Amino acid sequence: MAKQYRILTAAAAAIALTFGTAYAATNDAPAAPPPGGPAMMGGHGGPGGHRMEMRMQKQLDELHGQLKLNADQEKLWQTALTTMKQNHQAMRESHKQMRDQFKSMENQPILDLNAMHAAHQKIETQNAELREQTATAWLNFYNSLNDQQKTTVSTSLKKHFAKMREHEHKMHERWGKHRGGPDGAPGAAAGASATAKP
Repeated sequence: MAKQYRILTAAAAAIALTFGTAYAATNDAPAAPPPGGPAMMGGHGGPGGHRMEMRMQKQLDELHGQLKLNADQEKLWQTALTTMKQNHQAMRESHKQMRDQFKSMENQPILDLNAMHAAHQKIETQNAELREQTATAWLNFYNSLNDQQKTTVSTSLKKHFAKMREHEHKMHERWGKHRGGPDGAPGAAAGASATAKP
């Protein structure tokens, strides 16, 4: 319930957190990773991430065409779009740096968990600031819209919410099957089906 509230709050607060950024979905993803790793959730890199970015870009283009923006609104749209893309790239770079740092630490005979935690916390803080910058830019754009335009955005967001819920449900189902059943015990489903045979 708390996770769903976070997703809805973030989505309602900024278009960027629903339409414009694959990393928002990744950061609010279920605790159990899907089969195939983070890339399948449209994470940082990998074919899954690229496909999700392409879909989101298409959604943004469609929304942009529907809104019929005036010159001032168009400037705010372009500012939000540029901010989002730059911050998304910065977050990718920081995640890459963290992976590289962790990889180098793995070669040590005794892991420095304090250093690993500090590095992770630093990246999380930086990324939170970048997400907030992106959200602020999109909110500035959203607040410049008239009621009819906001209705158009709201309709698009509601459709996106439904797709997110459907996608999350499918990922939970796939992950449950991958883990061997709803209880998460590997092989539980296989063992049950074996014993159920006549």
